[in-house]
Amino acid sequence: MKKKAYFFELKNCLSELDTLCENLEKYGRQIGLSPKMIFELNLALDELFTNIISYGLKDDRDHLIRITLTPEKEVLGLCVEDDGIAFDPTECDQPDVSCSVSQCKIGGLGIHIINKLMDEICYERCGNKNILRLKKRFIKNGS
Repeated sequence: MKKKAYFFELKNCLSELDTLCENLEKYGRQIGLSPKMIFELNLALDELFTNIISYGLKDDRDHLIRITLTPEKEVLGLCVEDDGIAFDPTECDQPDVSCSVSQCKIGGLGIHIINKLMDEICYERCGNKNILRLKKRFIKNGS
């Protein structure tokens, strides 16, 4: 049986991180993802969501961030859409992870973590929307 896509929307408020986690865990269990994969997806989406709110939305208006999860044959597709300022995370410089903590330049580590956790990342700007598509190979329960 083919699993259906699942989407939810979050307000531009950091307190919505709990809702993000709850939705991801619920859907992940429904489609049989391993706890490790659910954790990795949550880490990546938490980072993206926090970055959108912290850096992408520069006004005091209400915004919605839409997250869509789509199971495919061997991967889970994720799509994160927001109406913040244009930002392509695939164009970011890689941080120097060989330096000590005290010498590291601030910024970019979250994007680095997302790149390490995901198998594919694509960005496009469509009208006033950032659309980030990510793919992660399935890690099923028992893996």
